[in-house]
Amino acid sequence: MNIFTYNVNGIRAAIRKGFASWLSASKADIICLQEIKANREQFNIELFNDLGYHCLIHPANKPGYSGVAILSKLKPQHVEIGCGIERIDAEGRIIRVDFEYFSVMSVYFPSGSNPLRQSFKMDFLDLFFDYILGLKNNIPNLIISGDYNICHKAIDIHNPQRNKNTSGFLLEEREWISKFISSGFIDSFRHLNKEPHNYSWWSYRANARVKNLGWRIDYNMISDSLLPKLKRSVILAEARHSDHCPVLLEIAE
Repeated sequence: MNIFTYNVNGIRAAIRKGFASWLSASKADIICLQEIKANREQFNIELFNDLGYHCLIHPANKPGYSGVAILSKLKPQHVEIGCGIERIDAEGRIIRVDFEYFSVMSVYFPSGSNPLRQSFKMDFLDLFFDYILGLKNNIPNLIISGDYNICHKAIDIHNPQRNKNTSGFLLEEREWISKFISSGFIDSFRHLNKEPHNYSWWSYRANARVKNLGWRIDYNMISDSLLPKLKRSVILAEARHSDHCPVLLEIAE
């Protein structure tokens, strides 16, 4: 079972850059998308249906902003749009699909682009943590894939010292990731890959991607109950449809 997370930074732009051809070749069973920046009418559902995917979409209320989706070759038993918290759901940040033995969630965490949005980000982290703790009581086998907009440790960012006061690498954000993992989750990529210089996002400035001056902010977090099924996790930095790249999670069926 191949599950991907990918912040496409605009699904329409990604399609123009060859995303559909890449997806067809990827053999993805499920792909969680973030920052689709499209409403239902703008999302080319027919294109992905032709590739064999069910399309589940949760756009933001604001046009051209945020939004998440899940493309799945397996038909879900249930689809949950949002989390029931209005100010989060208005921004199209959470969607979940439930299957017989596990559930997959696509999440787009806020960025702290200014003080107001940083405050919202920290509120989101608190609300999301409580939401997941409650959800795990009924759905123990969770895969939470998405753009977390946080680097967990120094190994996950190209210049930790310079970025220590930058949103995405603030101590309180990193401590939240540690708390989240301690609540019963595994960072699937880091569990299997201990090497540095593995990143999933690069700034468009200063030729950062060519120089591999990146951040690892895209995760496939899995409930610790799924650890026996964890087979592989790979960052696919060669895919270039966005300023992010896909991250693969392979689990045994």
